[in-house]
Amino acid sequence: MFRQLEEILPTPNTYRTASGAPGHAYWQQRADYVIHATLDEKRRAITASEKITYHNRSPDSLNYLWLQLDQNGIRKDADQRRVLSAPSRQAWLSGNEDEALKFEDLRAIHAGRAFDGGFNLSAVTSDAGKPLPYVINQTMLRIDLPVALAPGQSISFTIAWSYNINDQKVLVERSGYEHFPEEDNTIFQIAQWFPRMAAYYDAVGWQNKQYLGTGEFALEFGDYELYLTVPADHVVAATGELQNASTVLSAVQRERLAKAKNSATPLLVITPEEALAAERRRSTDTKTWHFKAVNVRDVAWASSRKFIWDAQGLDSGGKRVMAMSFYPKEGNPLWQQYSTRAVVHAIEQYNKYSFDYPYPNAISVNGAVGGMEYPMISFNGGRPVKDKKTGAVTYSKTAKYDLISVIIHEVGHNYFPMVVNSDERQWAWMDEGINSFLQYLAEQAWEEDYPSWNGEPRKIVDTMRSQNQVPIMTNPESVLLLPQNAYDKPATALNILRETILGRELFDFAFKEYARRWKFKRPTPADFFRTMKDASGTDLDWFWRGWFYTTDAVDISIDGISEYGVSTKDPEIEKAWKKAQKAAQPISISSQRNKLLPKKVDSDPALKDFYNEHDDYTVTNKDRNAYLEEREGLEPWERQLLEQRAQGKHLYLVDFSNLGGLVMPLILEITLASGKKIVERVPAEVWRYSPKKISKVIITDEPMVGLVQDPYWETADIDTSNNAWPRKVTPSRLELFKQDRDKNNLMKDFNTPLKGVEAK
Repeated sequence: MFRQLEEILPTPNTYRTASGAPGHAYWQQRADYVIHATLDEKRRAITASEKITYHNRSPDSLNYLWLQLDQNGIRKDADQRRVLSAPSRQAWLSGNEDEALKFEDLRAIHAGRAFDGGFNLSAVTSDAGKPLPYVINQTMLRIDLPVALAPGQSISFTIAWSYNINDQKVLVERSGYEHFPEEDNTIFQIAQWFPRMAAYYDAVGWQNKQYLGTGEFALEFGDYELYLTVPADHVVAATGELQNASTVLSAVQRERLAKAKNSATPLLVITPEEALAAERRRSTDTKTWHFKAVNVRDVAWASSRKFIWDAQGLDSGGKRVMAMSFYPKEGNPLWQQYSTRAVVHAIEQYNKYSFDYPYPNAISVNGAVGGMEYPMISFNGGRPVKDKKTGAVTYSKTAKYDLISVIIHEVGHNYFPMVVNSDERQWAWMDEGINSFLQYLAEQAWEEDYPSWNGEPRKIVDTMRSQNQVPIMTNPESVLLLPQNAYDKPATALNILRETILGRELFDFAFKEYARRWKFKRPTPADFFRTMKDASGTDLDWFWRGWFYTTDAVDISIDGISEYGVSTKDPEIEKAWKKAQKAAQPISISSQRNKLLPKKVDSDPALKDFYNEHDDYTVTNKDRNAYLEEREGLEPWERQLLEQRAQGKHLYLVDFSNLGGLVMPLILEITLASGKKIVERVPAEVWRYSPKKISKVIITDEPMVGLVQDPYWETADIDTSNNAWPRKVTPSRLELFKQDRDKNNLMKDFNTPLKGVEAK
């Protein structure tokens, strides 16, 4: 477990150093886009074209380019659909609501077979207007270049396309539309909507692994211009800054927006009353919204006439950032109260642990997409519930905190991976796990006892016990239990690293250094591991190996405790100690009964002599002389040590077993006879010579009456029943039930009155 991780990490080079920092020859590609798109609300379709300028900053000549076609994942013949497997037969037939086939599942299967999804490319042409040869391989597009693109060169080309937008309530994807049939209105959340340049980088080459729905994205930074043509009564939220506010917004809306920028609380740009009035109208005209985004890796947008819009400004790195939310009336009262405030809180907290938010906007949009992130904009689900009978609108505690959490999480993705640009297609944990960890820190700064999804070690215990898991370092398309593996377990591991292994000061410094080093660059896992080691000054190879490369669990057992004393060599003390040990031994049943027998020496005292008055523990002058001679031969420090032992120090030898396989520090809570408790922390390196069994010496001033390993549940130990000495009784409840002797009475069930049918 303490082998160096270098044996499995890639060799450092001029691009990525052994310290985890970008090397002096580090490079990355760039892609700039100008996109024109039209939303057809009636047909629920997009028609668009884009001009891409691709900059080859690599040392390699490129004969072809790869682009991502994510919408092809919902084509009828897509691999994403064909590789879908059902739960086990037992799960389908179990009757367990969490595992059995649901109405929504069956509806999605039918819809996936019928929906005409995917990109329809109408043209791929060079900057001069000449057709470029291309090949579509499922969700990847290869464009073959007439002349190789040499290092340092750029190329521009144009793609025209269209596609049908999926019903997000039926085909659950990362974007789509939500229709409100009672009023015939729609919210469109548009993402992964244009052919995007695939990543090309030193560690992988072209990242052209197929998109099967789980592995997200590896993209290049660039500048974007968006021209989005939508119905004239729609409001658009998008990545970037709005360039033509005077054309698409009213004077009142512009005034409100300007006021909100300097406000310390959210202000309404479009009121609920104005949004409700817009819902009842239908414009036959269109408007084009123009946005610019600088140095982002992707763009997304949302459009609807239903949107209420609120905004608030906040300071970040010496500039004013706009936090904004767009939501329908169905989102209130939750959204107006919490959404923008959660956006602001996320930025304030993430800035503390990484870097200042670098973009001008941060937007939260409510629609059917449960939670998905893009630069400057995120799609977040969650709404109150309206009672069908009374019309009363309420929300549960879970709904409230789930909404705050998902907004913090998705806004947090602006940092990881939107700026620290990890390869999501290959390593889901590098964005989801790191972001979930920071989400936990932000949530705990929201209010006391915030009900976080993860972070606390005790919440990962069930996953760590599971046999149905794979190492964190597994490609996301092959991961079992993705939420637990890519989100919860790495988030918990990082929290343990911060609280238990390194401490907050060392961890926070190292983590911030990682964020600073790889801001607007593309790190790999090795870069993260090496940076945390380099900046903290701590060898963490054992930690990464155990938590990220294995499925081992933490299960440290206290096997036994022995108390030892060091001989003082003083016969007065030592013989008295031996006599006490003898007296403490159990008295046999025969000896107990023999004590009642009359004794000869009691009736005839003349039989008693020296040996009746003295025993083996009597101190003799010979004993005393030997002690004095030996004491004279001791060094002063040796005499002092013996005197300390004579003053009542207690020495214990504690045996521990590592039953789970994952080495961790020992956190020992020692309870003394006086009731005083001491916590001793032993680094994980205590296991370095023997990872399965060790013995630890504990010295106390008083007798030890209790010992608990991991008293605060901070290591995710999967079995706390073996963590205490003496063993603790586990409290539980035994339920008593009356036996149902008439449980399977078919005649009784058959004659049960049918609901809703009057007896005749």
